[in-house]
Amino acid sequence: MMTKNSLDPLKTSSYDYTLPKELIATHPVSPADSARLLVYDRKTDKIIHSTFKNLLDFIPNNVNIFLNDTKVIKARIFGHKDSGGKVELLLNKPLFMNRYLVMIRGKVKVGTVLTFDKNLKAEVLEVSEDGSRVVKFFLNEKENLEFLELVDILNDIGHLPLPPYMNREDEEKDNENYQTLFAKKYGAVAAPTASLHFTPELFKKLENKFNIDYLTLHVGAGTFKPVDTEEILNHPMHSEYFEINESSKKSLDNSKKVLAVGTTVTRTIEYYARTNKIQGECDLFLNPSNTPIKVNHLLTNFHLPKSTLIMLIASFVGLEKTLEIYEEAINEKYRFYSYGDGMLII
Repeated sequence: MMTKNSLDPLKTSSYDYTLPKELIATHPVSPADSARLLVYDRKTDKIIHSTFKNLLDFIPNNVNIFLNDTKVIKARIFGHKDSGGKVELLLNKPLFMNRYLVMIRGKVKVGTVLTFDKNLKAEVLEVSEDGSRVVKFFLNEKENLEFLELVDILNDIGHLPLPPYMNREDEEKDNENYQTLFAKKYGAVAAPTASLHFTPELFKKLENKFNIDYLTLHVGAGTFKPVDTEEILNHPMHSEYFEINESSKKSLDNSKKVLAVGTTVTRTIEYYARTNKIQGECDLFLNPSNTPIKVNHLLTNFHLPKSTLIMLIASFVGLEKTLEIYEEAINEKYRFYSYGDGMLII
């Protein structure tokens, strides 16, 4: 960790930390609620070590809890070019008129046609400087596949896009483990991981005790993109599609205290609080110079160094305290990232 006097909340380098490789969780614990839970109480400035099973002991009374009901697509597919060269494609998100933003591993140029299993094809329409591509998909005689048609095919031939730091291929068990219990609307290429710790029993207890609402933010590949500008405010923030239904909007408008389960929920609620929009593209960047105005409490996982997600944590507790909490988590050998342990900020 850095010395305190070298910290500057606007400098990307201030959000760096060293994580021993063995603390990167590549598989979840079982049962899911046996994951550990670090609780940070801002009023007392105390850290408590517990397990996720005891979550309800720490959530303040009379809060409204908001969850993300997005569902992860099997967005990673393998195919080849007409020349025979192998390619790997990761669907990021739908654009307009049945065009799709994707990442492609393998050299392609505009006009290249890629072929995948079950005769699914993609034509490259645009090549962007940031490495992304715009494509259209077609199947046999059907051109310009619509999103849900494409999802059906991808779920048949594709692979779950596990984060790169897991450093392994997806397994059958991931089809269950990498979806939340309440995943409903296909569109994400990464899970809202704070919610992966719930077992049906724990979730039932949560529902019985608290008012729960759902919103949707389709997590995109940009969530894993490290900030590579020297100053954090120069980072071009990625955008992700969101929607808030009428009932959740009403709950938000009337809630005195809000617990967001995950950074995706936090960004969606905070975007709504600033814009009053209930659907569209959320590109809100929360950090110590742009702090929450609606979310009071946060349940989350431990995030990558120099990521917009660790900067979001700092928007709640400050940079110094964030690094202190992470240092303690490392010393206590918490498991990090998507399949790792949890943290509750109250």
